[in-house]
Amino acid sequence: MEEINVLKDQLIEYYRDFIQVLPRLALGLACVVLFSIILRFLRKKSINLMLRRAKDKLIIYFFDEVIKAVNIGLVILFFLYVIGLRGIAGSVLAAAGISTFVIGFAFKDIGENFLAGIIMAFKRPFRVGDTVEVGGITGVILEMNIRDTQIKTFDGKDVFIPNGQILKNPFYNYTIDGFLRKEFTVGLDYGADIERARKIIQEVMEQVPGVVQEEHKPLNMVAELGSSTINITILFWLNTFDPKFSAAEVQSQAIVQVYKALTDAGINLPGDIVELKSYDNSFVVNR
Repeated sequence: MEEINVLKDQLIEYYRDFIQVLPRLALGLACVVLFSIILRFLRKKSINLMLRRAKDKLIIYFFDEVIKAVNIGLVILFFLYVIGLRGIAGSVLAAAGISTFVIGFAFKDIGENFLAGIIMAFKRPFRVGDTVEVGGITGVILEMNIRDTQIKTFDGKDVFIPNGQILKNPFYNYTIDGFLRKEFTVGLDYGADIERARKIIQEVMEQVPGVVQEEHKPLNMVAELGSSTINITILFWLNTFDPKFSAAEVQSQAIVQVYKALTDAGINLPGDIVELKSYDNSFVVNR
């Protein structure tokens, strides 16, 4: 009976303490809601302002994620201060350094990816829409957040690559300066007029829509003497900032027009010659 009375007294005391702290909790929640609205408003205003002025939106999106995480921490600390738990808030701040050190070992990869994201945000090796290659994966940059970078491959896959891997591995950006070089090879007959063929190829490439003509002119050269053909390599550049032209379509049109111009000019484009030998029957078959 005595234990029940003790328990009853404790419950009554807890209830009184709760009643006393209830106004502070209500005030704290109201302040937190107001503080959260203000922080969210300021964050959105600043982000929208930067997005309107920034050429590269990738860094803005990254720091938006960072600001969100910082705001959550500020709201929690503000709530503790308002309800009178300043000691706990101070302890949280004091323990942040120790916990960061301990968590750094436990979540080494997460910390590494976060720091790599910060480095890339300032260094800016790519932008949204750039065509890149890293770790054997080729695609278009869609987004970079705190942990990883999202790439859309050309066959429709969404690949999320940890930021640390991008920073540590060779990284190829094919479109950062707006120009992308493509090439293809044409095999001419050994009896063909090489200089005439090269002149025809040059004239055709200067007329193909989508091929850059000013900053980087197309060119062609004799690449090698093959087993059955003289191989001409054609090099040309594309403007990756021009959305009207697809790299694959421009290259396809270039190949078709070069082939048509050469065949119309009577220049042969032979296939490979295969020689079969039979040492048992002592005869040779040429095809």
